[in-house]
Amino acid sequence: MATQVAPVRVRPAQRTRVFYPSIAILAAIIIFVGFARTYYLKELFGTPSLPVVLHIHGLIMTTWMLLLIVQTFLVAAHRTDLHRRLGVAGGVVAAAVAVMGVTAAIYSARQGHAPTGVPALAFLAVPLGDVVVFSTLVAAGFYYRRRPELHKRLMLIATLAILPPGIARWPILDSVIHTPFIFFGVADLILLGCIAYDVAKTRRLNPAYLWGGLLLIASHPLRLLLAGTTAWMTFAHWITGV
Repeated sequence: MATQVAPVRVRPAQRTRVFYPSIAILAAIIIFVGFARTYYLKELFGTPSLPVVLHIHGLIMTTWMLLLIVQTFLVAAHRTDLHRRLGVAGGVVAAAVAVMGVTAAIYSARQGHAPTGVPALAFLAVPLGDVVVFSTLVAAGFYYRRRPELHKRLMLIATLAILPPGIARWPILDSVIHTPFIFFGVADLILLGCIAYDVAKTRRLNPAYLWGGLLLIASHPLRLLLAGTTAWMTFAHWITGV
């Protein structure tokens, strides 16, 4: 008699344990691909050397991505005890991401680094906006650290907020089209995909996705509008000393 094997069903909880580590790995891949030529594999591509400030910035950003992967895998493995202990280090790294994000953005603006045809001081609104949104979401995530259903989603959105610089440096986008609407749009599509998955699984829109998602998506056009104003240029001149 032939033995019949019943199909293995993946429970919702199991899918969730796979989902968050998968998004963390995806985020790390996006950053690695974007900065491979100028940072991670720069010796292979022969790109110019980087100043110390950008090396430190890259190291801290890489640490955040790796820490996110470790944290999501710890939760998936039910090691929330280690997850909480590493949370303290996560707060320190998040603060360093914000500080070095501002420092690197100001340095780049002073050096005139910006997309072709865009004034560097006007473009400064884009990376500083990334830092503001990231910091706001991480702060909210730590505030709600005892409410995992909010905490994990806020941390995920915070990480999506700092993906556009990596997306903007993808070789295919860099050579074909280079516009904020593209690299912002890719990050927003990933966010919308996460929301769609979450709603399909829970049958409701989580408040973290509602308010955190609105903050991230709304910030993209708002900072582009702000960048062209006299008030912003006055601020940019002041903060850069240019």
